[in-house]
Amino acid sequence: MRIDSDNVRRAPKVLLHDHLDGGLRPRTIVELAAESGYDGLPSTDPEELRGLISRGANRNDLVLYLETFAHTVAVMQTRDAIERVAAECAEDLVADGVVYAEIRFAPELHIERGLTLDEVVESVIAGFARGSAGTQLTIRVLCSAMRQQASSVEIAELALRHRDSGVVGFDIAGPEAGFPPARHLDAFSRIMRENFHITIHAGEAFGLPSIAEALHVCGAERLGHGVRIIDDISVDADGNHRLGRLAAFVRDRRVPLELCPSSNVHVGAVPSIADHPIGLLTKLRFRVTVNTDNRLMSDTTLSAEFEHLAEAFDWDLNDVRWATINAMKSAFLPFDERLQIINRIIKPGFSMLGADG
Repeated sequence: MRIDSDNVRRAPKVLLHDHLDGGLRPRTIVELAAESGYDGLPSTDPEELRGLISRGANRNDLVLYLETFAHTVAVMQTRDAIERVAAECAEDLVADGVVYAEIRFAPELHIERGLTLDEVVESVIAGFARGSAGTQLTIRVLCSAMRQQASSVEIAELALRHRDSGVVGFDIAGPEAGFPPARHLDAFSRIMRENFHITIHAGEAFGLPSIAEALHVCGAERLGHGVRIIDDISVDADGNHRLGRLAAFVRDRRVPLELCPSSNVHVGAVPSIADHPIGLLTKLRFRVTVNTDNRLMSDTTLSAEFEHLAEAFDWDLNDVRWATINAMKSAFLPFDERLQIINRIIKPGFSMLGADG
């Protein structure tokens, strides 16, 4: 059941935390920049651009990491450009063996050239439909509000308007420090009153207070990253692990952790994959899911993330299956549809590879 690049790619995987503007193909960025007149690229050679963006993101600081999005967002300002990026995102996930994905993006970042927020969301949904047509991939949208801005209620209303056409939840993203989730309580309250879904970036660059506030004040069902929950787990003199009250709550309530190993290293949340808390969190049976965050910025795929975990923690295909089913159970898709994907696609797919849990 050992992982290799072929069988992990063929495995039917689930992705819950991936940013649309963090996964563009470098060639697409170059071509869209030429079409739109954007002249801010550091290179117009696609492979050189890939390297420059990934190296620029790998600076051990979330704010510096986020700076690299200036180039991708700049070329995603028309309906055709956004639809193309969304379609290629779906195609790339299909090629990597992903069968269910929730892709998030901030609509407010794509209205600089006159698009309405609704047109932005409609373009993404259209692109996902085009890129996933005729495949096993089910792909949905999460609308993110930027936590340092004041438009979260408007984005929440936007998400609700499109909940029946492909949007499955609401998120806030951006720099954590200085911008606590409770600043956007009106937006979260609006979402909760309409019985809709919430995931919140919390516990990545900021610690336990961010996680507690996301869960207990803002109604988060999942934690975007949540890696700093490790700060509430201690080891006694005998080597036994003791969970603090917040960590115990997260584990007992089966709160999904949207862990993104490579990205967590790149923003400085953890020093290396080998030091990533995912190893211990898996051992302690938290609701662990594995994600890419930004495939371009971290130069990764979901298959590559699992390969990194195999190298660092000796994960095998049964571990991949466990994390995949965790993710599918935690998706914002209706319960019957989640079960259908688990029972008709995920379990048979892993069984064909020899992994039966």
